[in-house]
Amino acid sequence: MQQSRKEAMGLKKMGFFLKLLVLVLMSGMLACSVQGDAHYYDFVLKKSNFTRLCSTKSMLTVNESFPGPVIRIHRGDTVYVNVQNEGDYGVTIHWHGVEQTRNPWSDGPEYITQCSIQPRTNFTYEVILGKDQEGTLWWHAHSNWTRATVHGAIVVLPAEGTTYPYPKPDAEEVIVLASWFKGDVNLLVQEALLQNSTSSTPVSDAYTINGQPGDFAACSNGTTYRLLVDYGKTYLLRIVNAIMNSETFFAISGHNLTVVGTDGTYTKPFVTSFIMITLDKPWIYYYMAARQFVSENPEVPDFDDSNVTAIIQYRGNYTPPAAPSFPANLPAYHQLGVAYSFLSQFRSLASPEHPVNVPLDITTRMYITVAMNSVVYEDEGTTGTYIASSLNNISFLNPEMDVLQAYYRHVGGVYTTDFPDHPSYYFNFTGYDMPSDVTMQATKVKVLNYNESVEIIFQGTNLQYTPEDHPLHLHGYTFYVIGSGYGVFNNETDPQGFNLVDPPERNTVTVPQNGWVALRFVANNPGVWLWHCHLDRHLTWGMDTVFIVKDGGTPETSILPPPAYMPPCQDPSPIVLEDFSDSVKAW
Repeated sequence: MQQSRKEAMGLKKMGFFLKLLVLVLMSGMLACSVQGDAHYYDFVLKKSNFTRLCSTKSMLTVNESFPGPVIRIHRGDTVYVNVQNEGDYGVTIHWHGVEQTRNPWSDGPEYITQCSIQPRTNFTYEVILGKDQEGTLWWHAHSNWTRATVHGAIVVLPAEGTTYPYPKPDAEEVIVLASWFKGDVNLLVQEALLQNSTSSTPVSDAYTINGQPGDFAACSNGTTYRLLVDYGKTYLLRIVNAIMNSETFFAISGHNLTVVGTDGTYTKPFVTSFIMITLDKPWIYYYMAARQFVSENPEVPDFDDSNVTAIIQYRGNYTPPAAPSFPANLPAYHQLGVAYSFLSQFRSLASPEHPVNVPLDITTRMYITVAMNSVVYEDEGTTGTYIASSLNNISFLNPEMDVLQAYYRHVGGVYTTDFPDHPSYYFNFTGYDMPSDVTMQATKVKVLNYNESVEIIFQGTNLQYTPEDHPLHLHGYTFYVIGSGYGVFNNETDPQGFNLVDPPERNTVTVPQNGWVALRFVANNPGVWLWHCHLDRHLTWGMDTVFIVKDGGTPETSILPPPAYMPPCQDPSPIVLEDFSDSVKAW
């Protein structure tokens, strides 16, 4: 889900399942304050040849690696990453889950906080972690569908002199799940969108674990990723779900696992299937495996039904089996109940060392519908429809200049500040009597004052009769998920069940099929921050918006000054830029 990752300690011997959301990452919070070190990385974007599924293709990667290099630091450190683009098109990089405190300039989403890094140019990102961020985050391209091949993990270790809030593992391993397309994914997307006004987007040909599709994929048996382990030791698996368009089930044959964190925060441990695994089985081979969780109608055949595998191999002198055992409890594709049951188990630690601070006095309430629909367009006298996705009936239209620059420099004509707090009208959002043509394309943003306490209800819908999950990700923040349910949210009865004691803290939340989810956060990180569905096809169709959080009135509560150089937009505005002062108006 977080599109997703988790960390877990395996305490028992039986197989189970784990559902990874589009960006599920592990990390945690520790209480002490530390002045960290600075780390420097060079990322060279260039095309390299890779052979998978019996064919070879040239694709853009970082440092000729798929997945890309791991950034490994301690809590409290700062990272500088110089990105040199030797490819043939513009790219940006986003540091997923990193709060980028007061520093939207390095957040990375194209059209929102910067224009792309053009070929034969470079840009240095300053990656500023939140003071409590620790665990597993990740980085990925945030322009077009380039993140299919440009992504990697960020490992944030405990600060020097501190440790985990659970027994220290004997070893740890990064596991990256990803999508594999036989062709150039950006060209495939372009072709699909040009075929006709209601065409779908490309479906991956396979999934990979640490770059390999596994034994069940064509021409892949000899390259399956293997994790060598020792009997009786405990392993921390840092799992990143970099898959493009699906949430994912994950399991390890013969082993239970205990989830201990997600999205940069620790959770109350619960046994399921992954991340910290106590390996106490006889010497043998076991498959770890993943497959897509499909929340769409089972009659929709258009999804990647491959099973990706890797092998856990015990060290020792023994005769290996003819084939590793496959996890029998890996859920089938359409098991919604199993998936939602898994999500419901997350709870924050809520301890003195890791407190929960859910805002109680709400100053801004929003009710946002999440929908697939269509927009009507006219082209040279011809009227047609085009598939679209939306939040509160607004399908986001990318501007020609990034929103952050326009906000900071008071450039007009880029966006308006009237993103609605509620849908334009109400109906049975999960029923079958659906309105039509209610979506409009626009670049609308929501403005929040510093320190506002915000509650958002995201409501799933049945528009186009294609309900499905939507993993929604907020840049620059984490939030508390205080409740969820099926059907249409009832503002009188449903709040009675809100968890205000130990709700999970996330940066990505799943809006369930034809259901709702409630969250709260305090708007205390000034800047321009993207909200979007982490299924790339939905982002392509416009399921995103922008929150602008104003300065708090002091230097310590204000956006940092911009770096000396930002990648220029290809069509620079003729408007003379003004000096910045924190004010917002509807242009």
